[in-house]
Amino acid sequence: MCRNFNKHFLTSAIILSTVSPAFAQLTATNNASQANENLPYSRYGIGEQRNGVNTILKQMGSISSAYANPFAVNTDNPASYAAVRLTTYEAGGEGVVRNAMMGSDKYRTGTATLSYLNVGLPLSKNGGLAFGLRPYSRTRYNMRGADSIAGLGTVVENYLGDGSINYGFIGAGYKFKNFSLGANFGYLFGTIDNRNLLVPDSFYSYASAVTRSAKIGGIYWKAGAQYEAKLKEKLSLRLGATATLSQSLNVSQDEYWISFWSGVGSSEFSDTVYANADVKSKITLPLSYSFGAHLVGGSNWMVGADLTVTQWSQFRKFDKPDPAVTDQTFRIAVGGEYTPDPADTRSYFQRVTYRLGFNYGTENIRLRNTDMNYYAVTGGVSLPFKRSTDRIHLSLEGGSRGTTVNGLVKENFLRFGVGITLNDRWFIKRKYD
Repeated sequence: MCRNFNKHFLTSAIILSTVSPAFAQLTATNNASQANENLPYSRYGIGEQRNGVNTILKQMGSISSAYANPFAVNTDNPASYAAVRLTTYEAGGEGVVRNAMMGSDKYRTGTATLSYLNVGLPLSKNGGLAFGLRPYSRTRYNMRGADSIAGLGTVVENYLGDGSINYGFIGAGYKFKNFSLGANFGYLFGTIDNRNLLVPDSFYSYASAVTRSAKIGGIYWKAGAQYEAKLKEKLSLRLGATATLSQSLNVSQDEYWISFWSGVGSSEFSDTVYANADVKSKITLPLSYSFGAHLVGGSNWMVGADLTVTQWSQFRKFDKPDPAVTDQTFRIAVGGEYTPDPADTRSYFQRVTYRLGFNYGTENIRLRNTDMNYYAVTGGVSLPFKRSTDRIHLSLEGGSRGTTVNGLVKENFLRFGVGITLNDRWFIKRKYD
């Protein structure tokens, strides 16, 4: 067992050390550095929500509700933990390049992030456990505009935001005959900073800045269920469902209003007009539920579809409704995978798994009486190590979100993903050592 653990730890370290510079190089060119990341719609709601599923599911449009794999961890439906048969370590990262358009203005940004760290453990023949850490949402924007105010003339407005919320969790799943139940329990935590600058368009004038820094934290849980029915010898139907009830997070916010003298090429802070520190409030996250169905052809192929609905009318930000957040969103996804012959030890490419997918949905942001949608086409491969269930996963996703209608921003994006899955036989009794 120790030899296997050392082998997998070393392999994981080598791969992650190789992946990280590749992502860093991606973001170092074409104005795509981490510092230049700009997500204009992350100003609203709780920021831009991250897709926390593993690279395997991202290759198939994230059809996660009914997915179960004995050699991988599906954290989106904890009922799937009952299917885990080997101790499983997972890690993944992604890089994304965005081309944004607003009217005649165009710009390109990019970034690279660690997507997830997961560990899955088989506890018994019918039960499994998993724990992990992943990003939940990201706030990063830099928006600039101008307005005319009586007595001041033209005022330049600059809106800046930065921060993130992460999710650490532990969950368990158990199987009763053909029916599995599971739940994740975890903690959401992070900080979001916002700053609004108002600067009159003149050489010498008083300007103002409003800064708000919110520390966010709270328990967050999710439940899931799966059912599998055998239709033929090598054909089965798997159904899945998940539910996340409306839940509240604790917020502690510091707010400062500052007036300063703006000179030529410099600024000197002069006075704090208003200060209110450690103000307690709540953020209420909405009810969300999903349904999925997969048709599974043994260990060779699988096709499936998912539907997710979220009731954003329940969302509250600092105990108040957010006027930029819509009432309800939906997301549909379809996808599948194919492995020619997973047992063929002579031909490497017979054991490679090929995946495709597609998803379409509505955004939770509604601005200037305009609804927004998104879509993406996904694909990828899982490359096995020699004579092993360990695999490297490569994914590619291309799509679009937003709109240029009414002066809004439309993004076309290309997302690259890399993941690794390592399996070990912990907690399994062996006859010989």
